[in-house]
Amino acid sequence: MNRKIGVVGLGYVGLPMAVAFGQNHDIIGFDINENRIQTLKNGEDFTNEVGVKELESAKIKFTTDASYLSDCDFIIIAVPTPINVNKLPDFTPLEKSSETVGKHLSKGTIVVYESTVYPGATEEVCVPILEKSSNLKSGEDFFVGYSPERINPGDKVHTFTSIIKVISGQTPEVLEVIAEVYESVVEAGVYRASSLKVAEAAKIIENTQRDVNIALMNELAIMFERMNIDTNEVLEAAGTKWNFLPFSPGLVGGHCIGVDPYYLTHKSEKMGYRPELILAGRRINDNMGKHVATSLVKEMIKAKMKVHGSKVTVLGLTFKENVPDLRNSKVIDVINELKEYGIEVQVTDPYAEPKEAFAEYGVELINYENLQPADAIVLAVPHEYYLNIDWKDYERLLSSDFGLFVDIKSKMNKETCPKSFKLWRL
Repeated sequence: MNRKIGVVGLGYVGLPMAVAFGQNHDIIGFDINENRIQTLKNGEDFTNEVGVKELESAKIKFTTDASYLSDCDFIIIAVPTPINVNKLPDFTPLEKSSETVGKHLSKGTIVVYESTVYPGATEEVCVPILEKSSNLKSGEDFFVGYSPERINPGDKVHTFTSIIKVISGQTPEVLEVIAEVYESVVEAGVYRASSLKVAEAAKIIENTQRDVNIALMNELAIMFERMNIDTNEVLEAAGTKWNFLPFSPGLVGGHCIGVDPYYLTHKSEKMGYRPELILAGRRINDNMGKHVATSLVKEMIKAKMKVHGSKVTVLGLTFKENVPDLRNSKVIDVINELKEYGIEVQVTDPYAEPKEAFAEYGVELINYENLQPADAIVLAVPHEYYLNIDWKDYERLLSSDFGLFVDIKSKMNKETCPKSFKLWRL
């Protein structure tokens, strides 16, 4: 494999991929974020996805100068595909990166997209921009492929090289070149999809399936709460059946599960069909932050605690445990809803970057050691840091000899919970 590879977008997806390729090939790693490039040159990855030794051993030229892409004949685009305030696809990063690549596109180059999109988007949205920016014709002067990313932030087992890579190409010949490139580093091998649309659809239903299943668990949790049944105990009992799927309730945020279904439903509605099940699942999951906050207030009222003017400590702000990623975190929904009741909320997170938390959500993070005594504690994100703290240490965070403890994902030991806490969990 003698292709010169360029990776556009060095975030949670692009960097691990570039580093994997960089162990065996010379790579151009391009990103528009100058701070990101500088920290990578210094051997630092603030996403914690790549180790220092891996980063140092990878043969990558990190740059914000797009002209270096002119030397590449195999370019992988891995930029975010978020949604806007109306929950519609926001193709801005994809469009701008396609324009940048197009301006430096050489004849014979293969451009592979890894960003999650709806079926058909690569050919409908990206290819025309590449053609316009390059004055080259797709399918003749350059070629495209699609290979959906499967990076799971914080997961050190299912990594880029150990996950089967779904690939697709514009022509059978291009598909084989793409297969050769990815097989040079992906130990698990590749799966050849029959078309770009099939590969795009496969990716988007992976996360949609998880979203719908978690929505079912969240709805069950709401139902069982009213029946005075512990959801976690129900799931443990049901889990003894060999084909029961191991999903659990919780907040569904991040830049994949909480976003991707909207790309699929948007395309479906454009084609004349409004998906009922998928959108219902989205509504349930999007409202869980409000449900958690409301449930906490109800528990405070039951315990004859003051609500307005009380103080609540929220542990964790990132969208997922043990990662610093704050994008689309649903913890902010809990925080904002509690504030609506006149509750003072203090937030701490050992992984999140304080400046980013304030810029993104207006939240001032407090070091755990500096937390003030509170009436209730919400374990919003079960970072390992918090799970290693004993119940007795959490008792020290209370402002009196009794308080509420909200364990959203049921990670704390219920049996050892002291009487000083009223435990609530989904």
